[in-house]
Amino acid sequence: MTHTARSRNARTARSRTVLISGGGIAGPALAYWLSRHGFAVTLVEKADARRDGGYPIDVRGTALDVVRRMGILPRLRDAHIDLRRMTFLDQDGGEVASIAPHAVTGSADGRDLEVRRGDLTRALHSAARDDVEFLFDDSIEALRQSGHGVDVVFRGGGRRTFDIVIGADGLHSRTRELVFGPEERFHRYLGYCFAGFTMRNTFGLLRETVLWNAPGRAAALYSVGDEDEVHAFLNFAHAEPPYGAFRDPEAQRDLVAAVFADAGWEVPGMLAALHEADDLYFDAVSQIRMPRWSDGRVALVGDAAYAPSFLTGQGTSLALVGAYMLAGSLAGRDHAAGFAAYEQDTREFVTLNQDQVGEGDAALFPTTARALEERNAMLRGLEALPHEEGRPAHSALVLPQFGPTAGGTTAARG
Repeated sequence: MTHTARSRNARTARSRTVLISGGGIAGPALAYWLSRHGFAVTLVEKADARRDGGYPIDVRGTALDVVRRMGILPRLRDAHIDLRRMTFLDQDGGEVASIAPHAVTGSADGRDLEVRRGDLTRALHSAARDDVEFLFDDSIEALRQSGHGVDVVFRGGGRRTFDIVIGADGLHSRTRELVFGPEERFHRYLGYCFAGFTMRNTFGLLRETVLWNAPGRAAALYSVGDEDEVHAFLNFAHAEPPYGAFRDPEAQRDLVAAVFADAGWEVPGMLAALHEADDLYFDAVSQIRMPRWSDGRVALVGDAAYAPSFLTGQGTSLALVGAYMLAGSLAGRDHAAGFAAYEQDTREFVTLNQDQVGEGDAALFPTTARALEERNAMLRGLEALPHEEGRPAHSALVLPQFGPTAGGTTAARG
């Protein structure tokens, strides 16, 4: 905890105290906005430091207004990856089409952003760090709500009481499990699993993506500007979530290797790199759908509340927008009224974005030979995948302007 953060917390001793669990994207963004509204904020993150790695991510639509209001948009513009092209290959490795990436993703060329995840997390942390207490290498072990607040037991043995607790701890949220019950109640599996990792760039790729498809299987190489390294991605249809593999990296490697055993193109080399990778990330392609996002003094934000899946390209943007809306909704209100306003004003936007994709119907990952050929025929004849008519889902919410954001003038007791 920095001296500035200690001073800030001392000055706001009468402010409501908030604990945020999760230091990815939603957590630091929420911490920034809550501190601007006069709350005394503590953020706990189970990793021992800020996580800088990860895949390129999109910031677009309404989320651009959030980062603009945070003052970090110029920094993110400088970090924009600006991929030059996306090339689709058939099962034999032959080229189907090569088109501009924004034509496939639905982003607006020259306006929307694609940045390395680490660049965004660094910008968010820098914006929040002077006014927020950060606790790394710790997490919430247990919590209990009472009339006066939320009593929290930390994994490291500490005990503290907060007025409000927010779970911003991702798809597999521990906070959600403690308060709302098992993940299975809210988990909507979309029929795919994926593995991501980095490997040596022996392909001569630079600022481009190459995607190989067979029915129900896809392999991609992303080069985002580093000539020495590429992001490898393997996605496949799977009838049921492979629950036995989620906590077992060797089982994950074995499953992926079995699914892609007879695949061509560069896949054999990718599988070899998979077995050596020390940054493997494996998961199911899923959404979180909840009937409510709060219970008493505890609420959820970002993937913990409404993960849309990477198929929508909106996970990061929903996290940023949700953080802004939650903080602004709490300003000047008690927790019950604030949580109700947050959900009332944000749920339609979330649902529109989640509804962009259903089980097994992702355009980039056809599951049958017929669907794959139809997609390839469309790519050969078009410069872009067809998009929804009217206002796109990622821009469907116009950000409200909340009240004053200085010195705690909007923080109400609750």
